[in-house]
Amino acid sequence: MSDAGSGDAANARDKGGVLAWLDARLPVVSGFRKEYVEYRMPINLNGLWNFGAILTVMLLIMLATGIFLAVNYTPTAAGAFASVEAIERQLPSGWLLRAVHAGGASLFLAALYVHLFRGLYYGSYKRPREILWLTGLVLLLMVMVAAFAGYVLPWGQMSYWGADVAGKAVDAIPFIGPGLEHVLQGGDAPGDVSLHRFFILHMVVAFGVLGVVVVHVAALHFTGSNNPLGIEPRTPDETVPFHPYYTSKDALGLVLFGVLFAALIFFMPGLVFEAENFRPANPLHTPADIEPAWYFLPFYGMLQSVPSKFGGLLAAMGSILVLFLVPWLDTSPIRSARFRPFYRVCMGLLVLCFVLLGLVGRHHAEGGWMVVGRLAVVYYFAHFLVLLPLSARTERRIVLPDGIAAALDRDL
Repeated sequence: MSDAGSGDAANARDKGGVLAWLDARLPVVSGFRKEYVEYRMPINLNGLWNFGAILTVMLLIMLATGIFLAVNYTPTAAGAFASVEAIERQLPSGWLLRAVHAGGASLFLAALYVHLFRGLYYGSYKRPREILWLTGLVLLLMVMVAAFAGYVLPWGQMSYWGADVAGKAVDAIPFIGPGLEHVLQGGDAPGDVSLHRFFILHMVVAFGVLGVVVVHVAALHFTGSNNPLGIEPRTPDETVPFHPYYTSKDALGLVLFGVLFAALIFFMPGLVFEAENFRPANPLHTPADIEPAWYFLPFYGMLQSVPSKFGGLLAAMGSILVLFLVPWLDTSPIRSARFRPFYRVCMGLLVLCFVLLGLVGRHHAEGGWMVVGRLAVVYYFAHFLVLLPLSARTERRIVLPDGIAAALDRDL
């Protein structure tokens, strides 16, 4: 029987090679071919659909560089800052690894915000893609948690005081706030325990993101991709195989994104690193301007625009949580904002408010920025809770084209 088994294996290798032999027992090759080569995609996807591939590649880069940095990092209040300095100055190419990791965090969040905007604008949260939308929002929350924990790890001035501000914000929650602050920081102020917990949190959540991405991609491949028209493909002529059409398009997007990434790291490091964070943490000296990284500024603006500290925390948290309700708040049968004039204007105002809230956070909601911040917060929630449900009434007489091909022919 051993000779017969060896003969079968040899025959399989002769007929189709080792991959064919493996695929007959574990369909990895055929599964990959089905999902990433022959998989049918709408013919009209624009450049905004490149950000899915960009985020996937960026996640792998962040995990790879993060592992190398973690190996040389010391998660203690006495040794964290010195270990980061040693990585940059003594570890071969350590400065590059840290620059890629820190710059990657900024670009990762930027790409994630664009990805989120695309989903909102083209109605990618509508039936049957609710699970796809919800898993994407879970990923957003996890990435934000990992990014904040990673921001604390260098243990510079901004890292320390950022952790302190976060702890004070959590402490404002009635009844459970002090307990949560103690769990987060391990005491009344950031120290050894809190730094160790942030380090563990950063690593665990980062690898957890990888697992949720698998679920997110599986949901995408089960329901199929949305498209700029928001109309499901009806004929084979309205779709193309993923390879070579979208692999080449994603490759071009990755090259352009890589150029931007390199420019940020090598020519504009001041946008990635804060000067104040090159000073070791000093609990006795508060920086003149404490502010988070740019990708948290809109939520920081909400936190500061609301008079109550707890109310500001509710607004900042609610701005993310309300997104989970969007598939049920939007009752319009039309997906794409291309056919929704009223909703398209509302989306433009929403983006404007998000940018203004970032500027409010940058200016600490002082003077006129306080008024701007409060108006922006009101519109942000009104967009989802009031305007989005009402927008369906303005779209009852809109007639959609029969299919993607018909719509493209009309445009051409």
